[in-house]
Amino acid sequence: MKAHLRIALLMTVITTIIFGVLYPLAVTGLAQVFFPAKANGSLVTSNGKTIGSELLGQAFSEAKYFHSRPSAAGDGYDANSSGGSNLGPTNHQLTDRVNSDVQKLHVENPSTPIPADLVTTSASGLDPDISPAAAEFQIPRIARERHISVTAVTALVQQNTKPRQLAVLGEPRVNVLELNLALDALHAEQ
Repeated sequence: MKAHLRIALLMTVITTIIFGVLYPLAVTGLAQVFFPAKANGSLVTSNGKTIGSELLGQAFSEAKYFHSRPSAAGDGYDANSSGGSNLGPTNHQLTDRVNSDVQKLHVENPSTPIPADLVTTSASGLDPDISPAAAEFQIPRIARERHISVTAVTALVQQNTKPRQLAVLGEPRVNVLELNLALDALHAEQ
């Protein structure tokens, strides 16, 4: 019995050291060497200051910026409350919010169909990307607010549109934070 107990304790200590300490340290070290930006959260900096992550959505409410998808995470883009609202299509809260968003967007761009991702939340509520159609919908407002040409803003959206991964996975997308930073850089040049 003592021999079995000693072997069991020894195996517990050895496996804890290997898989609880050495393996995580090795994986973390390799990630820091080969993928340092990704290992540290894909942080985005501007003027030496960290302003966000390219992996997490942010609320942009000023009319001069592209707006992200609506968020159901806490009070909006709260990483501690990530998750969808779980409201069904017949829920009055959801339909009221969507109808309100649709009315606001129709005022902004009355003759254009509204892309679904401008009025629906993602499953996590933290989606950093919008569809190219959602970005294109917002171009007239951005051009008007920034006093720049629609052509310049359209070119910026096209430059910041990422294709499908490996040409088959996902959909084309536009990272809102990166697009707004490029927009600020373009506006500063003029």
